[in-house]
Amino acid sequence: MRALVGVPLPNMPARIVSPLIGEPLPLDLVNTARSAAGEAGDVLASVGGLEEWLLAEADRLPVVTVTARTLDRVRALRGHVQTLVDAARFGDRLPADAMQAVNELLRAAPSFPQLSWDDGVRVDTARIGSPEAQLLAALAEATVEFLASPLAVLVRECAAADCTLLFAATHARRRWCSASICGNRTRVGRYYARHRLNDAVGFSRQD
Repeated sequence: MRALVGVPLPNMPARIVSPLIGEPLPLDLVNTARSAAGEAGDVLASVGGLEEWLLAEADRLPVVTVTARTLDRVRALRGHVQTLVDAARFGDRLPADAMQAVNELLRAAPSFPQLSWDDGVRVDTARIGSPEAQLLAALAEATVEFLASPLAVLVRECAAADCTLLFAATHARRRWCSASICGNRTRVGRYYARHRLNDAVGFSRQD
């Protein structure tokens, strides 16, 4: 986890509002439409929002020129990814239409290994297709790899009452999308609730 709503990334504009960065990429994508730490909204509500999210994910995704069409296609893919992630985490059969949508994007911009030399043999992954097609295929490929991995059944929703972000619970005790934010907010809320109750009880006894 690298950033939450309202917390700027290092060297990034303060307006970055991506809810949770650093989970498996399909979860990062799905989380752009979920409530984060009490903040509701869609990170991909605009072209600018998608541009900023891609900048935040620049180490994992190509940064492309975003158009309204790009935004519509990424949001459509996000819906399919959400459907697939939900099915996988609840142990259900993956819906055929969502799988077909992902597979079509992969076929539109297939990847292949490419041999090169950089002070030794190096194998890189190249991809054909337009920049937009490559972006969608990269997201689709990450989704396929995630769903085929053991992480798919470890997806949990943040335990905070006002946060619906998803994360891969790689250790059994993890309850929060971010222990330092949602976990801390919950602990502080419980602390004040206990003190209000104690104060109310004390006041009642004085009566």
